[in-house]
Amino acid sequence: MSNNNLPEIKVRTRWGEIDQNGHMRNVAYLDLSANCRMDFFIANGYTLIDFFGAGFGPIVLKDEIEYRAEVRLGDELTITNELAGMNGEGSRFIFRNRFMRTDGKLAASVSSVVIFLDLATRKKIAPPEKLLSAILAMNKADDYTVIK
Repeated sequence: MSNNNLPEIKVRTRWGEIDQNGHMRNVAYLDLSANCRMDFFIANGYTLIDFFGAGFGPIVLKDEIEYRAEVRLGDELTITNELAGMNGEGSRFIFRNRFMRTDGKLAASVSSVVIFLDLATRKKIAPPEKLLSAILAMNKADDYTVIK
C-alpha cells in the first residue's frame, strides 16, 4: 500500500472461496471486491460506524465480473482499486477491482456501479468533500469514462 488511498490489498484464497471445479467461485470475487472497497473507505476515514453516523452509505447497483485466468486454492492475489467512471456530481461511480496473480496475469476484474444513499431520505447523494477527494485521487482505469 503506497498511501492512505489504499490502492491494493493482498489475499490468499481460502477453502470456502473455491467451487466444485477447484476454481475461485464467483461470489468470492464479489465478497473480496466488497472487502477491498470497504478497506478503501476505512483507509480514507469512513468506517461502517462513520457512514451510519454521517447518515449515508455506499450502495452497489450492479456488479460485473470478467474472468481471465484460473485462481485455485492457496493462490496469492493482489486486488487493486481503480476508478473506472463517475458522473458529474460524484454521486454515482464505477469502482473496479482487478485480481492479479503472482505471475502477473490478470485473473479477473469486478466492475461495480456504486451510489451513495442518504439513509434518512433514501435518495442518492454526492459524498462529503473529503470522501469525494479520496475517490477522485484513486488510480484511474485505462477505460475511465464519465457516466450518467
